[in-house]
Amino acid sequence: MLKPVSGQPLVSKPVIAALISAVVTAGMAMPALALDKVKFGTNWLAEPEHGGYYQAVADGTYAKYGLDVTIVPGGPQAANRQLLLADQIDFYMAGDLLGSLSALEQDIPVVEVAAIFQKDPQMLMAHPDTGIEKFTDLIKVPSIFMGKDGYASYFQWMKAAFPGFSDAQYKPYTFNVAPFLADKNSVQQGYVTSEPFAVETQGGFKPKIFLLADQGWGTYSTLIEAKLPFVQQKPELVQRFVDASIIGWYNYLHGDNKAANEAIKKDNPDMTDEQIAFSLKTMKEFGLVESGDALKGGIGCMTDEHVKTFYDQMVTAGVIKAGGDYKKVFTSQFVCKGVGMK
Repeated sequence: MLKPVSGQPLVSKPVIAALISAVVTAGMAMPALALDKVKFGTNWLAEPEHGGYYQAVADGTYAKYGLDVTIVPGGPQAANRQLLLADQIDFYMAGDLLGSLSALEQDIPVVEVAAIFQKDPQMLMAHPDTGIEKFTDLIKVPSIFMGKDGYASYFQWMKAAFPGFSDAQYKPYTFNVAPFLADKNSVQQGYVTSEPFAVETQGGFKPKIFLLADQGWGTYSTLIEAKLPFVQQKPELVQRFVDASIIGWYNYLHGDNKAANEAIKKDNPDMTDEQIAFSLKTMKEFGLVESGDALKGGIGCMTDEHVKTFYDQMVTAGVIKAGGDYKKVFTSQFVCKGVGMK
């Protein structure tokens, strides 16, 4: 390394000033670097459960990371998973690990690169003052309203993990809380961030809530999914998107999220301020984002132990076949680096 002689600088002050002026002038003449365009598809209509992504758009975090991100909302008629497979979007918000394990069985080349929710928001709720105090008390209720996906997944796990649950309890859930409200002895599935709010609003009471994750249901949720070739070819872009999304989530939970919420309402005009406030409060209360592996590795962290536990649960419950390589459904390459920690 060159050193100045007798403490004198190698370049004189006038020359330094001239160099700085030239650099500034050149910089002003050069166009700004173009942002990488990215499309991210959610799995439902815009809602607070997508808040961190909207936050990263609204507060400029994605732009800071060199990304121009377009959020493509999901919904009843959307097919964003198919758009991912057709290379029409770059990332997809997967609901849980079961979809990833199912893709593995079908040789669909997708991989999870981050798990924003450490806990699945899925829950069962009961009427208060009916003798239901703990999760196993649900075994004695005659009716459990749930969708077919829930019946095929977590209800099979419930029957395997808690003997006493039976198919006789299953009643189809039509995404309407009215049947649950009308039957005090019934139980209903739902997202802890959503259906309880509908019950409080329409029924005038707070239901008893049993978050499945707190009973041992081990899947991550709200995962960032991409096609394996895309991840292999563009790891640097994947890392930027993951980091920016994580920071967006931290800012949404703890910072000024007004602009993000306005963007959510713009994409989903049926969303209300009251629902947003309830969902945000509930996400914090139940530790959906900041719990589990995220407490040590930062938001989005995934571990082999966690994924294997859920894989074993699904094999035991007969939901998936044994013999698959669960390690192929995720990579921790882009997470568990302390991003999004206080």
